Amino acid sequence: MRARPLLLTWAAALLAPLPALAQGDPAVVVSTRIDDAAVTVYRAPNRGAGPINPAWPQGFAFVTETRKVTLPAGVSILRFEGVAEGLLPETAVVSGLPDGVIEKNRDARLLSPAGLVDAYLKRSVTLRRTSRATGKVVEQEAVIQAGPNGGVVLQTAAGFEALACSGLPERMLYARVPKDLSAKPTLSMLVESKTARTVTVQLLYLAEGFDWAANYVADRGVDGKTLGLTGWITVANGGVTSFPGAQLNVIAGRLSKVYSPPLPRSTPGPLILKCWPMDITSTHPLWELPPIIEVEANFGADMAEEVVVTARRREDKMMYAMAPPPPPPPPAPISAVPEDLGDLKFYRIPFRVDVSAKGQKQVALLTKDRVAVEQLYAGTLYANGSPRPLTMRLRVQNRESDGLGLALPAGTAAVFENIGGRRLLVGEAPIGDKAKDERVDYDIGQSPAVQFRAVVKDRDAKGNFQTWDVVLTNARPFDAEVEMLIPFAIDPPPGGWERRGSNWVWRVRVPANDKVIQSFRQKLKDG
Repeated sequence: MRARPLLLTWAAALLAPLPALAQGDPAVVVSTRIDDAAVTVYRAPNRGAGPINPAWPQGFAFVTETRKVTLPAGVSILRFEGVAEGLLPETAVVSGLPDGVIEKNRDARLLSPAGLVDAYLKRSVTLRRTSRATGKVVEQEAVIQAGPNGGVVLQTAAGFEALACSGLPERMLYARVPKDLSAKPTLSMLVESKTARTVTVQLLYLAEGFDWAANYVADRGVDGKTLGLTGWITVANGGVTSFPGAQLNVIAGRLSKVYSPPLPRSTPGPLILKCWPMDITSTHPLWELPPIIEVEANFGADMAEEVVVTARRREDKMMYAMAPPPPPPPPAPISAVPEDLGDLKFYRIPFRVDVSAKGQKQVALLTKDRVAVEQLYAGTLYANGSPRPLTMRLRVQNRESDGLGLALPAGTAAVFENIGGRRLLVGEAPIGDKAKDERVDYDIGQSPAVQFRAVVKDRDAKGNFQTWDVVLTNARPFDAEVEMLIPFAIDPPPGGWERRGSNWVWRVRVPANDKVIQSFRQKLKDG
């Protein structure tokens, strides 16, 4: 008798009305327009000084979108169409919704030939065929029974058949686009609003598929003591979404980023049509040719449309190498100014920029006319036995008194000189991130005219010391300033020399068409 009230309680709970979410499908609100956008791009963490990957850049971006949406009362599905292709859904945050978010999803199913077939499984489509003999067009109803992987099987009034195996030109017509398919990357959220209202929301998220690089052009003056330095920021967007008129920012410095798994791709995959031979191949030589499948589209207010696609349109067609960007125009008078962001540098582009899909954009970073420069010949001391060329190095002190004094992002510098009235490329030099007041060295190639030879001459009986003989030669008609890095302890320690970590820097001027001979005693161990 005690169990009966408990059973009645369970029965009452089962018969009670379900929440509003289970009573029917929630309304779908589609946001297709971005009213404003800000794109902050971070460099690929492991790219170094190499070029940007044009197919899919390995950096990422922090995207802020401002949109206006109209929500009905109750629970609804809010779909943000046209987000960045590499969106990481776990990072997405929405502000401005009146009553919060219940759940969010990164919709991986995009509008494609395979996606349409997958969405219309066990559903009716119109099969349109053209007779090769009469040219008449015949339409008939068909139901997709299997597909898209391994072929598409249709059921018509005549029975079952595989699509595109009849030998006739044919295409499938779909009544409308399924509401869960979109031609653009989409983020959907289940939201709730107590009343119907129009609100302005901000959608913030991280997205992969972006990158940026700094490039410099250095023109050496005729006097050899100054440089004209121009810097450019190149931003790459490898996705299919454009952000016109966006506030573009870039972050310089090394950012720690943990591994994130690859994004899920469209689940159906490419549409592959196959036929099963019923005769010898010589009877049907055209079996292996790819058929054409089309979908006619008529997008109306009620979403009743027919979509046209072709079987030749494949997903891998998106993975193409972009053409190199056009040569940069003359630098704009307004350039990006660095701001501090912790230990990183934040560059805000002071004008609106179109961050185009599958494209690259270049904006001015800096323009300096007369930057003081010093020419050196540099090398690291090692026993070589025979003469070896030294590296030609242009050194700039990144300070205002020398005409610079700016934070310089890592990149590559192309160095030019005027020879006989012609501007010629001397070399290219990679540089790392350089802070204000830091030394900047451009190593632009080896010089056969300035060389060094180093020989270990003898060692003491106890093995505490050994002696080096170093010969520097200069075959140029001008003096050469040489800087040798000595990676060992010298005894006795030289006075007035620069110390870099555990190394010594030997700085000496070698006269024109002359040589300098120097001996060092290396300290091997404490005696």
